[in-house]
Amino acid sequence: MISVASVNFRSEDLADLRESVRGPVLEPGAEGYEEECATYNLTCALRPAVVVGATDASDVRTAVRFAARHGMPVAVKSAAHQIVSSAEGGLLITTRRMQGIVVDSQERLVRVEAGVRWRDVLPRTAESGLAPIVGSAPDVGVVGYLLGGGQSPLLGRSLGYAADHVRRLNMVTADGELREVTPQSEPDLFWAALGGKGNFGVVTEIEFEVFPVSRFYGGCIYFPGEHLAQVLKAWRAWLPTVGEDMTSSIGIQRLPDIPVLPEPLRGAFVVHLRIGYLGSAADGAELIEPLRAAAPVLIDLVGEKPFTAIGEIHMDPVDPMPYFDRSVCLEEFSEDTARALVELTGPESGCTLASVEIRALGGAFDREPAVPNAVSSRGLPYVVFGFAVGAPDQEESLRAGLKKVIDGLAPWAAGRNMVNFLSPDEATDAESVREVYGPERFERLTAVKKQYDPANAFRFNHNIIPA
Repeated sequence: MISVASVNFRSEDLADLRESVRGPVLEPGAEGYEEECATYNLTCALRPAVVVGATDASDVRTAVRFAARHGMPVAVKSAAHQIVSSAEGGLLITTRRMQGIVVDSQERLVRVEAGVRWRDVLPRTAESGLAPIVGSAPDVGVVGYLLGGGQSPLLGRSLGYAADHVRRLNMVTADGELREVTPQSEPDLFWAALGGKGNFGVVTEIEFEVFPVSRFYGGCIYFPGEHLAQVLKAWRAWLPTVGEDMTSSIGIQRLPDIPVLPEPLRGAFVVHLRIGYLGSAADGAELIEPLRAAAPVLIDLVGEKPFTAIGEIHMDPVDPMPYFDRSVCLEEFSEDTARALVELTGPESGCTLASVEIRALGGAFDREPAVPNAVSSRGLPYVVFGFAVGAPDQEESLRAGLKKVIDGLAPWAAGRNMVNFLSPDEATDAESVREVYGPERFERLTAVKKQYDPANAFRFNHNIIPA
């Protein structure tokens, strides 16, 4: 008999599981266990009782049924960019071996399996001059991004959340059944899954629309950090003057002193302006001229680019690191809000966070899609994300720095929040999750949860508890 964190099963049960799946079945201490459990955030370790490295939907079904028989909760990991719990005592399903991609250029549809990352999709769609509604970091997993809504720094203000363009999901629910989930076949589950993150099952394949976009004008501009107030003032005045084909954000960054960064940025305090524009380069250059003139420029990387270079807008790091994060959506970004942000993060603030960014939303992000879903942040004009990098022995000071910034923006904060930006510390109880989604959306989610996961097997997340 094996007993791990109150989970009990016999050695022969695990032997049967190994015989029943094509992928590896690993326990703590086994060769390959640590690699299978590896995460992007090195402060969020996974320690499940059993890991199943799924190779296909059949492996996922078998793993979920095994967990149900033994009373084990289930966690899912693809690229591991948003780990909420250690999954101790649970069964972890990893999907990195599920790499199928099909591009239907005639219908402008893409189908991907659960382990695919956006970096794998972009070159395939580019062959047909098509583009998905990908986010700021092409290294993240497709499925997790879509289930959390998916906010693009280029296509979002004109087309909405990425989840708004999902057509179909294949999903293994808590009963071990593989369901084709569409607005026609399973309307409640389809609504809940898109925005409800991983609360309702394991998505094994997802199908979504792509669009005839092959290039953009954009990238980023770095200003010295001491000019934060001027850049924010110019950005605030500029935002109402641009259309939905322009998307932008500002990062307030204290960069590490590492050789990979060019000399003007190495170890520097900077303001990082991000631009994504769908119009011509000439029009784009004219539109952003007031921003370029706002302060002295350290490096200007804005220009005409292929769509596959979308990651150059935000320049997000790709290597795993230890960090802590917090987020908040804002109802407005007024002159007072900007002043507070300068006081909290500017040159005289004493702030040590690696990055605090504010993204302007609006446009199609505010509009309900043709088929509604559970995306929680629709109608909110701004989201702020704070990022503190450091080892576990720095945890107390890093968390304090995050708290100071997020709490300092409380006068302008919305109750609802963007699910893909929630940290392990946010929405950790039912009332907090209710606030993230808003009461009406939350009540509907709990009813769907009761129907499809009454025992709350999928609870290693920002958990929606069954009604």
